[in-house]
Amino acid sequence: MAVYTQLGPQQVDALLAHYDAGKLVALKGIAEGVENSNFFVQTTQSRFILTLYENRVNPDDLPFFYALLKHLHDAGCKVPQFITDRDGQWLQTVAGRPACLIEFLDGVSVTEPTAVQAYSTGAALGHMHKALANFTMSRPNSLGVSAWRPLALRCTAEGLESIAVGLSSRVFAECDYLEAYWPSNLPVAAIHADLFPDNVLMLGDHVGGLIDFYFACTEIRAYDLAVTHSAWCFSNDGTVFDADVSAGLLEGYTDTVPLDMATRAALPTLLRGACLRFLLTRCYDWINTPANALVTRKDPLAFLRRLDFYSDPAEVENLFRHQA
Repeated sequence: MAVYTQLGPQQVDALLAHYDAGKLVALKGIAEGVENSNFFVQTTQSRFILTLYENRVNPDDLPFFYALLKHLHDAGCKVPQFITDRDGQWLQTVAGRPACLIEFLDGVSVTEPTAVQAYSTGAALGHMHKALANFTMSRPNSLGVSAWRPLALRCTAEGLESIAVGLSSRVFAECDYLEAYWPSNLPVAAIHADLFPDNVLMLGDHVGGLIDFYFACTEIRAYDLAVTHSAWCFSNDGTVFDADVSAGLLEGYTDTVPLDMATRAALPTLLRGACLRFLLTRCYDWINTPANALVTRKDPLAFLRRLDFYSDPAEVENLFRHQA
């Protein structure tokens, strides 16, 4: 359960009084997500998501997220809009937390995506990147390559070893490699940076919406493809690679945004970086989340297994060969 702040109907009624959104019919906490408190809100007029931003989201970043989603929506991308009240305000305060009322999009997140669904997701990611080519606002990636070694140090060697024997040396060796070979000649733009299957709403085989942009930042554009590939193309525990899903995702993306030779050459490094980023944040949460906390800790080793896969040149060599 990832609802950190509890809400009652009276608090939501008070919020809705500022909107032309109807009267509250139903309120339910949403367990998915680990960053914020999210609630499903049904009114006499429509359905919404009410998000309360918890301590891990900097309120100063919210104007970037608002502008990004408005830009994408205006460009025709399937993303949720922030709802403005009668005074044109989209940022509110509820239960002492910054809060936003957000458009509800239809669709479901899939746990075992098909190749066709992966193709649709790759295409949607490509269309999003094309739409963001002229987006001018920027936000640093606080979980980029320069942050990985400091985060590993915060985990401590002892903490990493408590998760798996040898993990500390493996992590710091990977930091050495990525700091030495991280590409500096690729296009940089605003990216989603967290497009896991639970952040894609599917309507059958088609994408109904891309959601949860709260890690969005300015970064190497192809890094977004690397994050998405690592998130979509393996079993949840990272032990099984799905070549068909991989081929579908890459084909959907490259049919929309062709990859030049420099990007293809850098993709193995970007894939390894994506794995290290999620390995380290999961390690940090694993080490620092109390055992009795309501938040479910995610297995860090699922991304160590992905990292091992992408570190094998033979496996990475085959990625584009599997495309139909």
